Amino acid sequence: MSAVTWTVGCVEDDPDQANVLRLWLEHAGYGCSVFRTATEFRRRLGNEAVDLVLLDRSLPDATGLEVLAWIRHAANSGLPVIFLTASGAESDIVEGLAAGADDYVVKPPKQRELLARVGAVLRRRGADADGSEVVELPPYRIDPQRRQVTVGGELVELTQREFDLACFLFRRHGRIVSRDALLENVWNLAGDVSTRTVDTHISRLRKKLGLAGEHGWRLTAVYQHGYRIEQT
Repeated sequence: MSAVTWTVGCVEDDPDQANVLRLWLEHAGYGCSVFRTATEFRRRLGNEAVDLVLLDRSLPDATGLEVLAWIRHAANSGLPVIFLTASGAESDIVEGLAAGADDYVVKPPKQRELLARVGAVLRRRGADADGSEVVELPPYRIDPQRRQVTVGGELVELTQREFDLACFLFRRHGRIVSRDALLENVWNLAGDVSTRTVDTHISRLRKKLGLAGEHGWRLTAVYQHGYRIEQT
């Protein structure tokens, strides 16, 4: 099994189903965090690195559509969501996709199909996140083609690695990015390599770009989980 790069959050109140999903995902090389209720998911999401959500449409304290609306408007609009539900009615599938879900899987899920759909959504999102489009989070502007970062129109000199790190983090603003994911995607190193190089580069980037809150954005460390660029 390869080193973990992505973490999937399973919002599932059935403990047996949740255990099966965790087993499948971890065997495929993903990390897995299980949330038994919508309340638990909302409470923990801000402190855990989750790259995709498998979301049950029927939860004890909310509907899946309500949770999806919260993800899209209150938490992180770019977080991929796959509905996982017993309802296979065409109207329900259309409703879920129209509400902003990235895919829809009917229970009971088939292992290979589910993993294929998870991988496909993550690849699509990864391609979007690592493309050539300019990222604009005023006053920050990241131009991948010119490999330039400006703050309020002023060019900031960054090393190649610092630029790659900034680009990776800014494209995932609002989301926790794990240290392992940074090592694998920015440094091309296995996630289990023991090194403080990420911490050093994070510190430099924070100083050079003024990411301590002075420009409305902050680069923070989330203990035992990773790093996040968030709006103050």
